[in-house]
Amino acid sequence: MKLAAVAFYAVALGLLVVGLRELLTGFEENRCSMTYMFEYPEYLHVALPRRVAKLYPAYGLYLYGEGAYAQETRALKLTGAPVLFLPGNAGSYKQARSLGSVALRKAESMEGGLHFNVFTVDFNEELVALYGGSLLRQTHFLHESIKAILRLYKRVVLVGHSMGGVVARALFTLPRFNTSLVSLIITQASPHLAPVLALDPYLLDFYSAVRQKWVNQANKLRNVTVLSVGGGYRDYQVRSGLTILPCPSGDHNKLSLVATAVPRTWVSTDHLSIVWCKELVLATVRAFFDLLDPQTRQDGQVKYFLFALSSRRKAYSHFYCRSNNLEMTSWVYGCMHKNGSSCVHAVDLSMGTELLPPYKVLILDLSDLSSVTHLVVSASNLNGKKFTVECEWQRQDSQTLSVPVPHVLSFGLTVGDVTVNSSGLLHTIKLQHFHKVYQAFRINIASQCKAQKERLPNVYRIKVPWFREDSLTTVSVPSVTEVSGMLHTSGPDGASDVLLQLHTAPNCQYKVSIRTSFPKVLGQILRFCGSLVPVYTAVTLLLACGGQLSSILKSRRAADMSHVVGKGLQPHKVNLPVYILHMLLSFSWFQEVWSILYLPPVDALPPAFPDVVCDKDMVPAEEWYHILSPLLYVSGAVVAYWGSTLLRLIIRLTSLILAPLHRPSISRDCGTLGMRTQLLIILCLTVMSVTSCGALSIFTAFLLHLYRAPKKPTEAENGTADTDTPFKSKDCNGTPLLSQCALQEVRDDLQLHLCLLSLLMLPAFLCAPSLIYWIRNLRYSTQLTPDPCWPHTVPLIIVYMLLLNCNTLKLSNSKLLPLTSCFPLPLAIAMVTFSPLHLYRVTYFLLVALVPLALCSLL
Repeated sequence: MKLAAVAFYAVALGLLVVGLRELLTGFEENRCSMTYMFEYPEYLHVALPRRVAKLYPAYGLYLYGEGAYAQETRALKLTGAPVLFLPGNAGSYKQARSLGSVALRKAESMEGGLHFNVFTVDFNEELVALYGGSLLRQTHFLHESIKAILRLYKRVVLVGHSMGGVVARALFTLPRFNTSLVSLIITQASPHLAPVLALDPYLLDFYSAVRQKWVNQANKLRNVTVLSVGGGYRDYQVRSGLTILPCPSGDHNKLSLVATAVPRTWVSTDHLSIVWCKELVLATVRAFFDLLDPQTRQDGQVKYFLFALSSRRKAYSHFYCRSNNLEMTSWVYGCMHKNGSSCVHAVDLSMGTELLPPYKVLILDLSDLSSVTHLVVSASNLNGKKFTVECEWQRQDSQTLSVPVPHVLSFGLTVGDVTVNSSGLLHTIKLQHFHKVYQAFRINIASQCKAQKERLPNVYRIKVPWFREDSLTTVSVPSVTEVSGMLHTSGPDGASDVLLQLHTAPNCQYKVSIRTSFPKVLGQILRFCGSLVPVYTAVTLLLACGGQLSSILKSRRAADMSHVVGKGLQPHKVNLPVYILHMLLSFSWFQEVWSILYLPPVDALPPAFPDVVCDKDMVPAEEWYHILSPLLYVSGAVVAYWGSTLLRLIIRLTSLILAPLHRPSISRDCGTLGMRTQLLIILCLTVMSVTSCGALSIFTAFLLHLYRAPKKPTEAENGTADTDTPFKSKDCNGTPLLSQCALQEVRDDLQLHLCLLSLLMLPAFLCAPSLIYWIRNLRYSTQLTPDPCWPHTVPLIIVYMLLLNCNTLKLSNSKLLPLTSCFPLPLAIAMVTFSPLHLYRVTYFLLVALVPLALCSLL
C-alpha cells in the first residue's frame, strides 16, 4: 500500500514538473532587441517640499537625462512635455532609462523642437505585489510628485510598470486629486483585474477601492485614456489575462491588449523585458509624438489605380489589399463622384488598415460602401523605395472553413485536419469549440507551391474576437511551421469562434493539422490556477493532521507521517460539498439566506474574464472550476507529500548536526519547557511583534518548534535502537529506561511533531513577504505599519508555544480530542470555499484548527 502511494505521488510529481516546465520555458525565444544608451545616463534628483521629504523619506523623484541634455536640465528649466515613469514590484526608478533614451533620440530627428522630459519615481524597490500596506503610501507620494512636476506644466503622462500601473490608476481615488491633470496612462504588465497573490487584506482593499472608482465613475473618467499592455506567454509572473482593464464595454478610451498584438512590436516579453524591449519602447514613444504632432507631412506626385464596384457587388463580398514598403498612411480611398477618368470626391478608407510584420493589410466590406462607386488604391511611394501592392476581390464565405478542435483530454491522439488550396491571398479557418483557457493545441501548417517564384512572406494569425491577444507568425513559402494555440482569457457565453487567418500566396496548398498538447494544457492550468495550489496544500496537511488525531484517538499511537499525508487527498470529501454549495448559490433563495447570515462571497478560480471581477455581487464559479479542482487538489497533495518528506530529511540532518550538543536520550520529557519559560517566551515574542513586525515573532516561534523536533534522536525515527539491551538508553537524569517501550513513545511523538511542523510551517511562509518587506525597510523604520499579521500574531505565538510540549500521551488522555479530531474536515471545506482568492485566510482557518489542538495538550 505504501509503495502504491509513493508511485502515485511520483507520477503526479512528474506531471507537475511537466506543467511547470511548460509554464516557465514553453514559449517563444526572447525576440526583443535591447535598448542601448548612446551617452551615460544621469538621474537628477528633484527636490520636493520639506514636508513631503520628511513624510516619505524612502521615496524620491528624479529627472532622466544623458549627455548635453542632462547638463542643460540641471537647473530644471524644462520646455518639453512631461512623462512620469512608475516602477513596479521591487522595481528601480532607473528602469526609465530605456523610455527616456529613446525619447531623446526620437526628439533629435523631429522638427519644431518637440521633445519629452522623462521623470521617474523611486519607490525604494518595495515588494508591493506581496505586501499591500505601502500601496496607498506610494499613491500619495505620486500625487505629491505630480504637484511638483505640474509647477512647470499643465498636465502629465503616466507610464507604469507592473504594480506601478495599478498605483497610477489608484491616483484617481484620492479625494484631492484633480483628474484633469492626467489625460493618458500607459501600463506595462500591470495586474489590473486582481493581484497575482492575495497575501494580505490591504492588497485586496486597495484593489477594491480602485475598481469601484473606475467602474462607478466611468462617465467622469471617460476623458482619461488608459492603455494596458500585457507581456504575453513569456511573462509567467503576471499573466496577460490580469492586465485587462475592468471598465464598461462602451468606453473606447480604455484599451487592453497583449504585446504580440501591438503594431510594429509583435513579440512576447517577460515581466522585466517589457520595460526595455526596443520594439515596444519605440511603439510607445511614437505614440507620444503622435499625440503632440498628429499631422503627417506628405506631398509630391502620387499615382492611383481605379476599381469599379458596380459590376462586382453581386459576385463578391469583400475587397482585400496588402502592400509592403508603402510608407503612405492614406493609401485606399472610396470615390463618391467620378468625372471621366478622375475622381472628384473621395473619402479615405485607410483607417481600417492593420499592420502585419511583412506588410500592411486592409479588408473592406462592400456592404458598407453603398455610396462608393469606385475604389482607389495608391500606386506610388514618396520615398522612392520599391514596393509591392497585391489586391483581390473576395467572397468571404467561400474562403472560410471550419474545423472542430480536438477534446482537451485527447492527449494528441485525435487530429483536426483541413486542407486549403489557395487561389487567393486570405483564408480563414474557424476553430470551433475553442473558448477556454485550459485548452492548448499544437497547430501544424505545411505549405507547398506549384511554381517556384518570389512571393511575399505568409502570415499565420490567431485572432481572438473577445480580446486583443492576437499572435502572429511570419514564414516563407514553402515551409512547415508549428503554431501554439492558447488563450489569455476565456470567451464569454455566446462568443464567436477563434479564427486562424492565413495570409497566403496564390497557387499554393496549405495543410493544417490541430492536436491537443497535454504539456501545454498542464502549463495553462498552472498559469491560471497555480495560486490555488497553496490552498490545497494546506487542505492536505490539515486533513493529514486530522488523520493523525484519529489514529491517536483510536490506537493511542501516531501513524507514519507519509501515511497520513498520503491519505490527506480526499477530493470526494472536500470538493463534493463545495460543488453542492456552488450549485445551491445559483438559486436566489439560497443567496438571500447566505446574505442574511452575513457570510462572505465564495471564492472560485482566479478571474479569466473581466466581467467576473466587475460583478459587485457574489462571483459565480465558472464551470471549469469544478473540472479542474480535483487536479488542483492532486497538485496541492503532491506539494504536501514531497514537502513533508523533505522536511523529514531536513530534521534528520539537523539532528545529526545537533547531536553533539545534546546528551543522548529517548525520553519524551527531554526538551520540554516549563510554564514560566513558556510565559516568558510568549511575552517576549508579543513585545517583539508590537515593536517590530508580527511576522518576525511568528517565524521565531516556528524556529523554536523546529529546533525542538531534532532533539529526538535519529534512531527513534529509524527504529534502529538496540532493543536487546533494555537498560542502555537513559533519560535526562541518567535513569535507565526500557528502550523498546520508550523508543515507541518517542517515535510516536516525532511523527506527531512532524505533522505539526508541516502545518505550523504554512502560517510562517504566508507571512514571509511582510517579514522581507520589514527587513528591507529597517533603515527607515523599525516598526511595520500597517502590519497584516497583527490580528493573529499573539494567538499563533501562544499556540506554537503550547504545542512545544504536546505529545501523544497528553492527546490520548485529553477529553477534547474526540471533538478536536472532527474539526479538520469542515475547516478544509471552508478553506476551499473562501480562500482561493484570499490566500491570507488560510492562516485563520489553520488557527481555528490549532487552538483546540493546543488546548488538548493542557486539558
